[in-house]
Amino acid sequence: MTRPSPATALPDGRSATGPSDSNRLRPRRSCLAVPGSNPRFLEKAQGLPADQVFLDLEDACAPLAKPEARHTIVKFLNEGDWTGKTRVVRVNDWTTEWTYRDVVTVVEGAGQNLDCIMLPKVQDAQQIVALDLLLTQIEKTMGFEVGKIGIEAQIENAQGLNNVNEIAQASPRTETIIFGPADFMASINMKSLVVGEQPPGYTADAYHYILMKILMAARANNLQAIDGPYLQIRNVEGYREVAGRAAALGFDGKWVLHPGQVEASNEIFSPSQEDYDHAELILDAYDYCTSEAGGKKGSAMLGDEMIDEASRKMALVISGKGRAAGMTRTSKFETPVD
Repeated sequence: MTRPSPATALPDGRSATGPSDSNRLRPRRSCLAVPGSNPRFLEKAQGLPADQVFLDLEDACAPLAKPEARHTIVKFLNEGDWTGKTRVVRVNDWTTEWTYRDVVTVVEGAGQNLDCIMLPKVQDAQQIVALDLLLTQIEKTMGFEVGKIGIEAQIENAQGLNNVNEIAQASPRTETIIFGPADFMASINMKSLVVGEQPPGYTADAYHYILMKILMAARANNLQAIDGPYLQIRNVEGYREVAGRAAALGFDGKWVLHPGQVEASNEIFSPSQEDYDHAELILDAYDYCTSEAGGKKGSAMLGDEMIDEASRKMALVISGKGRAAGMTRTSKFETPVD
């Protein structure tokens, strides 16, 4: 299955419009979960330095609180100050009776102040297609820009992981693939009660395959990969260890459940100042060496390091993360003197 480009026509005649590449790559180092039924938490979240805030209608809301929480979320999206944050609402999954009303109420009420809908427990591509179709109908009805609202797909069980590549390709709206560890651990009968920690009796990393499969599906389809929550919210060192594992693999960010985790996540999923400066120098040096003034060379030396096209591609990743995080370089490229 080929992922449609934004200009592709879908079988039903809709234009396959979706988020721009810049939206898919916007900062998501820290993704703060906030109960949609708690006005105090919704107010506080606006002042925290999280890259993304998702207002939760699923696990963080009791069933009896969900109908009122929809309207609370609409109010806070429309009246709150979410400057600098990606605004997301997590709805309930398609196997429940709440999903369609979650989407209709929130998007009709606050669609112009909403960036993405997060769909939990995604098991196959058709669940993403169904959400895409519903969003398109609402956007057309309300006069919103069609395709502007993105989708974040959460993988939380074995079936979803088996189908993750098809899920990643299912809609041009999709921006992220998210690992949901708690439900996933339960779905495969993992022997652990501590979400995100290694199960006792297994000496290797029990999550490596899961994380890598999600990461490969995301990267193959130009999407971001986000790690899920760490529930021991006061154990910041434990959070750092788990987040560092995902960051080392190449994940773009991780959920935060407590203000104390935000700073750690922003730091871990940002390059160091040294790495950012070095990446920018590689890009400058490569641009120079391949130019007319630099002799149109395919490779060159940057200090004691040889750089080439592969170096440029690697540097682009680090520089992109640094720029997205608002980092400022502290080094300057000096043109070599013969």
